[in-house]
Amino acid sequence: RMMLSRVAERRGDLARAEKLLEEVESPDQALAVQVRRADMMARQGKLDAARQAIRSAPERGPDDARLKVQAEAQLLRDHKQPEAAYHLLTDELKKDPDDEGLLYDTAMAAERAGDVAEMERLLRQLIEINPEAANAYNALGYSLADRGQRLPEAKQLIEKAVQLVPDDGYIQDSLGWVEFKMGNVQQARRILE
Repeated sequence: RMMLSRVAERRGDLARAEKLLEEVESPDQALAVQVRRADMMARQGKLDAARQAIRSAPERGPDDARLKVQAEAQLLRDHKQPEAAYHLLTDELKKDPDDEGLLYDTAMAAERAGDVAEMERLLRQLIEINPEAANAYNALGYSLADRGQRLPEAKQLIEKAVQLVPDDGYIQDSLGWVEFKMGNVQQARRILE
């Protein structure tokens, strides 16, 4: 029903999309349904109502409060509000500064909001907390490479991510990108192929 609702919305049949969401009976899906409703509202220009819809979703488990904040931040990012997403996540991170998921999400939000130094600080904090956080090594290395900065360090970070998760296509892509940025076109091509 969730997927059918998305199809109905894409066809412009918002009434059908909402009806399908109402038919989802699983209490375990209540948050997902409310996030879907919120996304539909935001697409109609009702961003404030969409944010309120997420906030009003019932919390059935201990992680639901954080999931609601992350969903609201994603909604803000999707609707070109990166600074608001960053501030929302920063406020949540103050409650649990060692939450790895929040650290990563806040770091990515900081980058989208234009605060690259804060993104780097948060990713390094995540790496300190969890030296096996491959996504943090990859994100930091990719960001450096993409900006053409400290390329040897960027490569080292991405290679560490490869070491931790050797078969991850996104990390392999980052390694190819840093090789390309370093002028190693043949090596980059080999990695990407």
